[in-house]
Amino acid sequence: MTKRYFVPELPESGGLIDLPAAESQHAIRVMRIKVGEPVELFNGRGKQCDAVVTEIQRNQCSCQSAPPQVIDREPDRFIRMGIALPKPDRSKELIERLTELGVQHITPLIAERTQRAPTASTIDKLQRVIIEACKQSGRNQLLELGSITTAADYFMSESSDLKLVAHPTTDGISPISFANHDQKQICAVAVGPEGGWTESEYQLAVKGGFAPVNLGKRIYRIETAAVALAAIMIS
Repeated sequence: MTKRYFVPELPESGGLIDLPAAESQHAIRVMRIKVGEPVELFNGRGKQCDAVVTEIQRNQCSCQSAPPQVIDREPDRFIRMGIALPKPDRSKELIERLTELGVQHITPLIAERTQRAPTASTIDKLQRVIIEACKQSGRNQLLELGSITTAADYFMSESSDLKLVAHPTTDGISPISFANHDQKQICAVAVGPEGGWTESEYQLAVKGGFAPVNLGKRIYRIETAAVALAAIMIS
């Protein structure tokens, strides 16, 4: 498999380019890259290009790149998710999976039952997780992490075409029922914290136009529910 590296600004006509510091370190110290090796560069906004390593210094890797091209590996349906993120180690795995699946945007939520709210430092670390997941999966579009938001504000401000909230209620139906809706719709999916949404949060979601969905008779962890819902709605 060709090694991939994230370069936010690719030269439009191709040419000599230095890998960013973090990518250079990874290429040199982890991947043991050599001069003359072919690599693939992507900008996180849909473009990628072939390149060849031309020079390796102690902390810098330089490449000669071809002109970048748009290579679209995104799903047809645009999926936005509002998630009350779990603990940092579990959030890492969650973000990896959702990036690989093709979720386009995640809003980190603080719910009434949130036990450990995400911090700016946590979000910064997750940005790196997104890059690594794109490198591994071949995705050229970075998943976007939005600003940390309260669940109440999210439910009243989300404006997607189709809005779903995961909630184990008798009113909820299987998300499979929505999977075949217009694939060009922008779909928002909200997943609550351990312990679930409070009744007041659930009522706000319904008031904001969210349809309740459930995943059957069992109660899942945050990351299991989020990945399952994303996979169903993207497929």
